[in-house]
Amino acid sequence: MIFEHEIPDGCRLYFGDVAKKKRNLENKVSEFFDKNGFLEIVTPNFSYSGHQSIDDETKLIKLNDTDNNQLTLRADSTLDVARIITKRLGRTTDHKKWFYIQPIFLYPSIENYQIGCEWLEHTKISDIINITSEIFDMLKINPLIQIANLNIPKIISKEFNIPISYFRDGEIVKLFGLKLDWLKCLLYASTKDDLEKLYPSLPECLKDEVLKLIKIGDDLSYKNMIISPLYFDSMKYYDDIYFRAIEGNETIAKGGQYNSDGVESLGFALCTDNLLKILT
Repeated sequence: MIFEHEIPDGCRLYFGDVAKKKRNLENKVSEFFDKNGFLEIVTPNFSYSGHQSIDDETKLIKLNDTDNNQLTLRADSTLDVARIITKRLGRTTDHKKWFYIQPIFLYPSIENYQIGCEWLEHTKISDIINITSEIFDMLKINPLIQIANLNIPKIISKEFNIPISYFRDGEIVKLFGLKLDWLKCLLYASTKDDLEKLYPSLPECLKDEVLKLIKIGDDLSYKNMIISPLYFDSMKYYDDIYFRAIEGNETIAKGGQYNSDGVESLGFALCTDNLLKILT
């Protein structure tokens, strides 16, 4: 029996003081983006299934339009924004910096609010990480920013015949068991200095990708930061440098570099619901 006061599992309900905090947070970040040259976009809640950027289609909430074409509720905003700007609005605007404040929806009834931005045709990853850290400073929080290069685990997996699941699932014991000295050192590495010391002893196939992480460290002013060269998350679109911000057990932001129809871009999203837990 479903009572009148119940709401589906995974849905969000904000009221009173917390609803006010949510509105204030969105207003603050919106003003920040506006001052930094970003324009706002609100994309449709529905899109055609083929436009979604989620690997696991079982997470999509599906339905059909009047012509029986399959639709889904928006499950992600990054490629949705990039696709609409480049494909639909490209003839009317050449602006490259956009932000959004909107929820995403996952099966069966999960909704998560996000505040995010996309910087099209821009590839200097330190710029987008610095923007993220400036927002944290504005909100007076100091989460840990973890920076990774998703290409490093992919190359190691391919060149040394190591299952990618070892990295994706964090199977540290199995990685240690391979008895590769350079791999063990990469597992311990967490700073730019660590990578610089290790760099000469790395396999040649990894040096260019590790150098990207070393160079990023020169351009960042944020102090509470860690470099995780072997971290791997099987994202469908982030395909190079990736970062996330963590406070306690909560991920409050994530972003990185991605390719949308041949256009290299940067973006990140604040996880509004988790961020409110920290702020309240």
